[in-house]
Amino acid sequence: MDKIKEKALELHSQGNNCCQSVCIAFADKLNIDENILFKIGEGFGAGMGNLQGSCGALSAAVIIAGLYNSGGKDAEIRTKSKTYRLVSQINNEFIKKAGSMYCKDIKGVGTGKILRSCDGCIEDAVDIISSLIFKEQ
Repeated sequence: MDKIKEKALELHSQGNNCCQSVCIAFADKLNIDENILFKIGEGFGAGMGNLQGSCGALSAAVIIAGLYNSGGKDAEIRTKSKTYRLVSQINNEFIKKAGSMYCKDIKGVGTGKILRSCDGCIEDAVDIISSLIFKEQ
């Protein structure tokens, strides 16, 4: 998974937001076109459209959980509760690593106490996705 982490960090350094960087880094594992993942992740940057809400890297992990786990519209009843449990695990693990799920808190907006860098959050999201979804495949 180090190559995925490296790719995600490189994408971020090229100007992609945290969500796009994480989503696109998993394109091959998801078998989804990078441009589609770029579009899906676009609005999640800087805590959802620069609102400093949910961290974009965490949002990417949630998006990937749905893309990976969902059975689609016809199987929603069978897969939704499993996806919700997975998202809860992802969220809990992310909070343990980053100190919060909110971009504002993580970046220390208003407090000056930075909990984690964006690159650190991207690394955390990749690690969580790798361990909970792809099981270090």
